[in-house]
Amino acid sequence: MAEDTGQERTEEATPRRKQQAREKGQVPSSRELNTMVMMLAAAAAVALLGPGIVRGIQEITVWNLQLSREQIFDVNVMFSSLKESLLHALYSMTPFFMVMLIAAFAGPLMIGGLNFSMQSLAFKIDKLDPVKGLGRVFSVKGLVELVKALVKFLVIGLVAVLFLYHQFENYLNLGNEPISLALPHTTKLLIWAFLTIASSLILIAMVDVPFQIWDYNKQLKMTFQEIKDENKDTEGNPEVRSRVKRVQNEIAQRRMMAEVPEADVIVTNPEHYSVALKYDPKTMAAPVLVAKGVDIIAMQIRRIATENNVPILEAPPLARSLYHTTEINAAIPAGLYLAVAQVLAYIFKLRKNKTSQYANHKMKDLDIPDDLQFDS
Repeated sequence: MAEDTGQERTEEATPRRKQQAREKGQVPSSRELNTMVMMLAAAAAVALLGPGIVRGIQEITVWNLQLSREQIFDVNVMFSSLKESLLHALYSMTPFFMVMLIAAFAGPLMIGGLNFSMQSLAFKIDKLDPVKGLGRVFSVKGLVELVKALVKFLVIGLVAVLFLYHQFENYLNLGNEPISLALPHTTKLLIWAFLTIASSLILIAMVDVPFQIWDYNKQLKMTFQEIKDENKDTEGNPEVRSRVKRVQNEIAQRRMMAEVPEADVIVTNPEHYSVALKYDPKTMAAPVLVAKGVDIIAMQIRRIATENNVPILEAPPLARSLYHTTEINAAIPAGLYLAVAQVLAYIFKLRKNKTSQYANHKMKDLDIPDDLQFDS
């Protein structure tokens, strides 16, 4: 969209855009962070599990060196020995492999979270396009990756050289030590080597992680037109939404008007407000407001009520209070029980005396709490 309109991608990515990117396998990631975590995990694993691994190697070495001449030239014995040695080595190294497996997942979790996408695994023919491949290599991002690789090489190389220079005599002396001492000493040197190199990667990761997050957010930025198009897709066209809302209101109004003939009384303002109440002591705990309206709708309620012999009673404060405090098909507030009870008692009395229900009746001095009174 930005290419067609010439708009710049200046808007932050919406949640939907980010979710779509995750579904495609696009999440922020840092290879330097992953490498650093795995190196530190390797150092920690060797430090904690090193003695056990060394004992396993010693047992394998001793066992194989104890083979007799006849066993060495026996093919069956050699295959059996190789099998047992591999199984024993695997058993000794399994805890180390488990630590490294956890570390391999821990790095990505720190920055982009766990994400699995089948779309990223799907075959795409454009990935085989050599022109696009060269474009990626010679792009700004490719240049940044090249500079980063060179800096990483220089930093790690410098740290490794300094470490080897400092430990040079210790490495030379390994050949003069008995194997029982050389193996633990080698393990110790490996631990320090891992820690030193991993420490150098911390500096690189501290620079690379913010850059990767910034670059990821920059790639997901949107134009103003893209945000408008997305809003249309998710929420629909404003004109369509307005029409749907209008139709929904018309349907709700027709349903409400259909309840007016079943009401027991219409309480009016009388000019502006009309509310229809219904009460069945057998099925209702309290009177229910079945319809309400102002101005034109209020007039329609009164007209339908007149056509269906529903009593209309003029009580302005009560009409306003019921309109503002009670939703359609909801029970009236407890504070209006007394006032509505007076109205219903009056209406039921009219019915009992067979008074004309077309006439407008008035009631004054109804008991309405101050917090439920509303101005006209």
